[in-house]
Amino acid sequence: MESSAQGILPKNRIEIIDALRGFSLAGIVIVHMVENYIGAPSPSSFNEAVHQGIGDDIVDGFIGFLLRGKFFALFSFLFGLSFFIQMDNANKKGEYFGGRFLWRLILLLIIGYAHSLFYGGDILTIYAILGVFLIPFYKVGNKWILGITALLFLGIGRYVVFYFTQGGNVFPGMDFTPDSQDVKNYYAILKEGTLSDVFAYNGHQGHLNKANFQLGVFGRAYITLGFFLMGLFVGRMGFFERYTDMKKLIKRTWIWSLVLFLVSGGLMALTFGSMGGNVTFDKWIAMFGLTSFDLNNVAMTFILLSVFVIVYKRTGGQKWLSKFAPYGRMALTNYFFQSIIGTFLLFGWGLGYLGELRNIYTFGIAILIIVLQMVISAWWLRKFRYGPLEWLWRSATFFKIFPMKRNS
Repeated sequence: MESSAQGILPKNRIEIIDALRGFSLAGIVIVHMVENYIGAPSPSSFNEAVHQGIGDDIVDGFIGFLLRGKFFALFSFLFGLSFFIQMDNANKKGEYFGGRFLWRLILLLIIGYAHSLFYGGDILTIYAILGVFLIPFYKVGNKWILGITALLFLGIGRYVVFYFTQGGNVFPGMDFTPDSQDVKNYYAILKEGTLSDVFAYNGHQGHLNKANFQLGVFGRAYITLGFFLMGLFVGRMGFFERYTDMKKLIKRTWIWSLVLFLVSGGLMALTFGSMGGNVTFDKWIAMFGLTSFDLNNVAMTFILLSVFVIVYKRTGGQKWLSKFAPYGRMALTNYFFQSIIGTFLLFGWGLGYLGELRNIYTFGIAILIIVLQMVISAWWLRKFRYGPLEWLWRSATFFKIFPMKRNS
């Protein structure tokens, strides 16, 4: 979550990376807020309550088409890029950063666990665990990295898991079927439970549920690792250091991504359409459908990435998109505290508006949170060198208290 070069050379930041990270975080908070920070399937009663008009359906369609699964993927891509920059900066100084990065991941796991107590859909713990696999990949050749990434995007992990589980849970956990008793019970805890009730569930059972979603047939972890590796690969290319000179590569990326988006979308519609109205994930054909869905998200992610870079290259576009840079520099702090704000507004231990606000309202609240955090981040970084959690993470990484306040 922390900025790319901040681990080694905080003065040599690449602004477009920070801006892209902030842009990605904005998409994530919109998705989480409109989903009411449930972090699991939602019962039909909730879905009926938040869809009361065409505006709510438009919000849902917009999020499904452009945001859900895409901005999370962008964030994962940037995590892999951040890893490369930190390792490369150390390597240029004749040092090895692998051991320090591993310690850094342990610290992230601790921060992530604290965050997961509030929000069961936390990604920091996932990043901390999957990030370990980046360390041996640092010296793996590009062809191997691209080949393994392709296998991950094509669902190799999903097919192996399905062969053994036939679509069942890998670990004891929630029945993800909509309106299952497990789903209703969890929703009741969020809606009516105390803060300690939510912490108790998310602190243990919530992680088993997340492990089933990440490592089961839905396979989010495999896609995340794939984007980690793509970030590592793009870092080796030095793309963001010279993106203004890579017009042909950017053009080819969005064109071929658009082709993949259309083809995978057609395959997804054909596959799930052939299963009729009752789609279940206990058949091989459903696994092919999920892979088509993943490829569709991968394609849209790279379309968004390409368009962001194209717009950023223009003076007017850079003027506006660069406003996301302070927000991105404080991504860890902003991600953690937007979850606290969101769960306080929605869950029973706070104001208790879970399932009582239409999509258009939660969408508006998300925009408000983004604007407020962008303003606060810009103000904070004019006075301080790091965000609060970024400073804590950095200081604990190097066992050194870094100066926080900027010199006047």
